[in-house]
Amino acid sequence: MRGSIIRNGLCVVSGLSFRRAVNYLKIALSYRISAVINKPLMWGYPVSFAIEPTNRCNLSCPQCPSGSGQDQRYKADLDEKTFAKALEEMAPHAMYLTLYFQGEPFLHPNMAQLVKEAKKHNLYVATSTNGHFLDQGNAREIVQSGLDKLIVSVDGTNQKTYESYRKGGQLDTVIRGIKAVIEAKIENESKKPMVEVQFLVMGINEHQTGEIKVLCENLGVDRLELKSAQIYDYGKGSPLIPEDPKYARYKKMQNGQYVLQTNWKNRCKRMWESCVITCTGDVLPCCFDKHAQYVMGNIANEKLTEIWHNSRYNAFRKKILNDRQTIPMCRNCTEGLRV
Repeated sequence: MRGSIIRNGLCVVSGLSFRRAVNYLKIALSYRISAVINKPLMWGYPVSFAIEPTNRCNLSCPQCPSGSGQDQRYKADLDEKTFAKALEEMAPHAMYLTLYFQGEPFLHPNMAQLVKEAKKHNLYVATSTNGHFLDQGNAREIVQSGLDKLIVSVDGTNQKTYESYRKGGQLDTVIRGIKAVIEAKIENESKKPMVEVQFLVMGINEHQTGEIKVLCENLGVDRLELKSAQIYDYGKGSPLIPEDPKYARYKKMQNGQYVLQTNWKNRCKRMWESCVITCTGDVLPCCFDKHAQYVMGNIANEKLTEIWHNSRYNAFRKKILNDRQTIPMCRNCTEGLRV
């Protein structure tokens, strides 16, 4: 697995150009100065960005706004015009594109083509999927598209545990899909995409952390990520919060209430380094804005480069620097967490 991680890192930096390097230095410098003077300075553009292929999903995961039905946004698929405009404006400055926000990206009818278009701009491209639409046919397309990283969520090692969170999901289908992608890589003599299994460690599955490691070794995936789970209504506890503190984002206080395990700081690099574009073109400050409450603009009628520097965005950054705890989505954010 270590060799795959090194190769993956080299893939990321392979897209570095002089213009992108200068932009990265501008962002790093403006962020550091902003954090010192508590005033938002912005001298560059995002070094990474996410675009949402679709906000539709086939599962009903309880902590997911899309799957649980809490997301009231209009269900839509990303159109080619919006995607092309985003790439044209952001690719000269950025290196990393995540084709995912909410929803299941492979429900987009032309997901492989989206990847191909992004790769024309020499971007590192990653996506995250629940794995139910990976099969022998599209596995070949995925490999040939040039996708750099494929994250597959597998939150249980048997059907009972898996479906207790991935409501409506079938573990066997996901396993077959992972195998199909790995076989397609072998057939095409390709090192890409890096296949990463993501295991959300929760109270319902933390007893299977050893089993998921064995499963991943048997499958031949490139990497396993044991990840902490975000819980929305965590104050009074939840069966989804694991007992092992190294996997929990929340800790129990003496009064029985749960709090986020983090040292609060009035800063956030994400506000300087990245942004999210929804399937309808709305620009959001980060991936924690799952309900699209903080829309900074829409690329259908505005330039993304102008949105990035507009007064609304800078006012939001100023609030981050001075009183981050007053922003609801920031109160459940893991930025800076060590878990």
